[in-house]
Amino acid sequence: MGTPDTLKAAAIQMSCILGNKEANLQKAESLILKAVKKGAKLVVVPELFSTGYRVEEQDVALAEVIPDETADWFCRIAREHQIYLIGAILEKSVVNGNIYDTAVAAGPEGLIGSYRKIHLWDAENTRFTKGEDYPVFDLGFARLGMQICYEVGFPEGARILAMQGADIVVYPSAFGKARLYAWDIATRARALENGLYVIASNLTGTEKEETTFGGTSRIINPMGTVLAEAGQDEEVIVSEIDLSFVTKQRRTIPYLRDWNKSAIIKGFLE
Repeated sequence: MGTPDTLKAAAIQMSCILGNKEANLQKAESLILKAVKKGAKLVVVPELFSTGYRVEEQDVALAEVIPDETADWFCRIAREHQIYLIGAILEKSVVNGNIYDTAVAAGPEGLIGSYRKIHLWDAENTRFTKGEDYPVFDLGFARLGMQICYEVGFPEGARILAMQGADIVVYPSAFGKARLYAWDIATRARALENGLYVIASNLTGTEKEETTFGGTSRIINPMGTVLAEAGQDEEVIVSEIDLSFVTKQRRTIPYLRDWNKSAIIKGFLE
């Protein structure tokens, strides 16, 4: 892992076979193993990587309660390889059966927690129920916040996580190729304005002959500098991240210190 403040992080970029969990999980595991062999201790896989994104007709059938098959898979991979693994899956609420687009985090000791996507893109509003909370999870070496795909364009979410102490915000994504201009700016902006690391893992390929994903997964430092970036093919990117740099950059540009919470809240309420 390097010094106590440094570790290697990875973003997995992959395409999916729609509705075929077994094949998708096998592929993801093989790509994760490549990241592990490169020394990665924190690994992020894309949004709905286990099912594919365009499975709207199968959402109810494919969704799982947490923990269940795919969450157990996260825990097994994390335990076997002594890593922290994050990705987004279809979740079915055990309480009311609602379907959520949910990020799951697991570590060597098991399931750490989950986050339900709050800001839904386009037709997702008819597929999923919105989440309500912005949890931050203590990994021991860092504090982790999770957002999903489209939410990279909502700075308030990342700011809430940063104000709760997040050092790293991950974005499991199924971001479209047609809007990569937004991906390029927003991923870097979220890192810079909050003085934290962003790990954005995106799908690639085309689903249903009409939805083409943008790839371009990336790892970004607190200055907004892209440390590693994928192209358009399936790929594993790995970069060392230095968590002590979070504190240094937040001192260099003290956005969080000078953020006027009361004025912001007043502005939203007026």
